[in-house]
Amino acid sequence: MAGFVVFQNVTGDSADNSDSKAGPVRTDVRKTALKVAADGSSASLGRRDTAPFSMLGVTWTDPAAKVTGAVEVRTRSAANGTWTSWTPLETDIDGRMEAGPGVRGSTEPRWVGPSNGVEVRVTAGGKVSAKLPAGLRLDTVDPGKDSSLHAAPAAFAAETDAPTDAPSPSDSPAADPTAASEPTPTATESDTAPASETPSATPSATATNSPSPTASASSSPTASTSPSASLPPAPPSTVPKPPITSRAGWGADESISPEAPEYNPTLKAVFVHHTAGTNTYSCADSAAIVRSVYAYHVKSNGWKDIGYNFLVDKCGTIFEGRKGGVDRPVLGSHTYGFNRESTGISVLGNYTTTAAPSAVTTSVARIAAWKLGQYKGDPAGSTMLTAGATQSNYFKKAFTAGTQYSFKQISGHRDGYNSECPGNMLYGQLPAIRSLAAGPVTGLAIKSVTGATLSGTSYYTKSAITVGWSASTPSAFISKYELLVDGKSVATAAGTATSAKATLGVGTHSVQVRATHQSGKTSLSAAATVVADQTAPSFTTKPSLELRTGTVNTTAVPLTLKWKATDTASLKEVRLTAPVAKTYGPTTTSASHTAKSGVATTWSMSAYDFAGNTAAASVSGTPVILQETSATKTGTWTTKSSSSYLGGKSYSSTAKGASLSWTFTGRSAAWVVSRAATSGQAYVYVDGTKVATVDLKSSTTKYRDALWTKSWSTSAKHTVKIVVVATSGRPAVTTDGLVYLK
Repeated sequence: MAGFVVFQNVTGDSADNSDSKAGPVRTDVRKTALKVAADGSSASLGRRDTAPFSMLGVTWTDPAAKVTGAVEVRTRSAANGTWTSWTPLETDIDGRMEAGPGVRGSTEPRWVGPSNGVEVRVTAGGKVSAKLPAGLRLDTVDPGKDSSLHAAPAAFAAETDAPTDAPSPSDSPAADPTAASEPTPTATESDTAPASETPSATPSATATNSPSPTASASSSPTASTSPSASLPPAPPSTVPKPPITSRAGWGADESISPEAPEYNPTLKAVFVHHTAGTNTYSCADSAAIVRSVYAYHVKSNGWKDIGYNFLVDKCGTIFEGRKGGVDRPVLGSHTYGFNRESTGISVLGNYTTTAAPSAVTTSVARIAAWKLGQYKGDPAGSTMLTAGATQSNYFKKAFTAGTQYSFKQISGHRDGYNSECPGNMLYGQLPAIRSLAAGPVTGLAIKSVTGATLSGTSYYTKSAITVGWSASTPSAFISKYELLVDGKSVATAAGTATSAKATLGVGTHSVQVRATHQSGKTSLSAAATVVADQTAPSFTTKPSLELRTGTVNTTAVPLTLKWKATDTASLKEVRLTAPVAKTYGPTTTSASHTAKSGVATTWSMSAYDFAGNTAAASVSGTPVILQETSATKTGTWTTKSSSSYLGGKSYSSTAKGASLSWTFTGRSAAWVVSRAATSGQAYVYVDGTKVATVDLKSSTTKYRDALWTKSWSTSAKHTVKIVVVATSGRPAVTTDGLVYLK
């Protein structure tokens, strides 16, 4: 070809993203005939060096013929020189999707990455009578580089190379008129175009499914025309259009497919495919892969254009396929017998044993929903399609040309044709794709309520909250979110948002999130109960102090701090902030502490509810140690000395009736003693009344032990007297003084 003609936007809407490419990229297709065995049961191409290529496929003369056996290739990496293992090429496509001179049967093309060596082997299958189709050849595709975008037209030279391993005369390219020359790209859809529009095809060889007269090729603009009124309408869709990389964006050389596009009268279904190549490609190579598929379909298969309407790479990038306008019902070549009233989306890669990533399923669902939305389709629904060919599908369901059959509006290639495409894994993901496209939003749940505290199953706040949520449906399908309080919308957020704010009035509220899918369907999250509370807790029992039993030191007199706090909604905790910091649960009402003797100490407390409201209270107290020497005594007492006693001394008596009494003004008192296995008993009198008999006996020796305590609700003057009982066998009582709290 001496030059190229750019297709001048007859679509009216070729793309909606910024395309960095400024012109076409040259792709080279090299064709080498395979050597066929004398009995026709096998063919091969010996290992050889080649010009650079990145995609390959095997083609043959008769588009209706099949290879019933296996087609396998191995290639050499141009980067490191290593050879791959034998790799099968899928052979279940039908070459009859387009009719015309030069149209060939073929395997699916396979992307192998930059390579410079190849080897091919083909077998006809296990049957003795099985024969390979005539005209077998290997086609290798060099996708070109983006740097060639601005190359002069003269750079587009002949695109054939002589084989480096010459075939036998019977298998030479001359035996197949198409083996060494470009097919004439004037074909129309043999499985979709009416016989009147395909004069080169006889009715018996054509699987027809005629469009309405307005969609005929004769009413379509040519490659060199400008937009005109003859174009079919581009109806608005009910859902947003996803970003699409235009043909110019991936570097399509429009000169190799000069025919004008054909259009369907409407669009009822989407067929999902995979290209059956590798999944290990880099997404930076996706445009080159699309160019290679384009070149293979046109230059190798003899089709008028790339077969798919859209292509999606593993990163979710959507590419415009067949020309004619992404917003028009362009007739493609992708599902033999059902190209009419459908569009084809092919995912780059092989999804037979590998599931498609979420980026893929999201983009397939978005483009399917958008296209169906142009024609009031339902991505989760079904439709009737008229078969354009008599055949059967992958599931052995028979179709008769001219008869209508029910299809899911998002179907797999295998639903309409006997093909494994789009692979078991991707086919199994079609229900999820339909759900994404049709809605509603799934997995919607409230994840957090900031500004509130969770207690049990309810949140508590003073007023202002921020509600966070999540959904399993990607944000691309979500039109908006709404925050509902008691069933009423109080805030609206974009489909990309994950939170919204609200201000609540005092009381108990039901909070939900409502998501609107792009289809208009809505979903509600489970409700969260949020209590707005602005009433502070209260100390229904003010903090108080009293002495307790335990070992007494001048720096650590044992005492008990008591309180009771309540809240009208839900008490969270009570915190002691001085003289030490402690936090207590909502049901705790006392705690053991110690304090220095002779030092006035303030005990400060705060009560918190779950809404963040607080109340404060405090109590002060001073523990005072009264030595035994300060007591009024009767009877016989002996002074004992030891560093273990308070002040280094204590009184001991075995005399029955001997007594010690202390008078003080305070609210709590504790008698401090020394104890041993031989210790006896004493009576305790308070303000002249006997209140207890205390046994000092202990299996272990103890000093400074506060053994008996007494507390009063208010501070007052009291007298505590102890009297020796003179217990038989262990009469001794040793006292170390009295502690009181003022």
